[in-house]
Amino acid sequence: MDCGAIPASLVESELFGYKQGAFTGANRDKKGYFEAANGGTLFLDEVGDMPLHAQVAVLRAIAERSIVPVGGVEETRVDVRLIAASHRDLAIQVAEGSFRDDLYYRLNVVRWDLPSLRDRDGDIELLARHFVRQFSDEYGKGITGMT
Repeated sequence: MDCGAIPASLVESELFGYKQGAFTGANRDKKGYFEAANGGTLFLDEVGDMPLHAQVAVLRAIAERSIVPVGGVEETRVDVRLIAASHRDLAIQVAEGSFRDDLYYRLNVVRWDLPSLRDRDGDIELLARHFVRQFSDEYGKGITGMT
């Protein structure tokens, strides 16, 4: 789920789903990302762009291991591994008050800082070869190299 691409008013219904009649246009029940990922992994991309109200809801889902769809009253148990990514420095956002510190510490169990590709120029040739080979095979082009 790209947390920055979803309007703030829809984040919770996307994460936790909704029940028919919960709001205008909710003409059927819909599973959210947490329920869809039950037993697996949910990737929260650009988690630093998530609105504070949604951060509270995600923190509760992590702590309680359950969700309540928008417009629902019954909890649904979920077992979800979370992977979160952000182009922002979440520690700075915590200090500024725009990201919850308790959610930050729940997500920051294993931290992996990946430098941008411009700082890893040795990887560019490896990646280019990989994609040339992949797309050459996929499209039957027989490309054997590049300059």
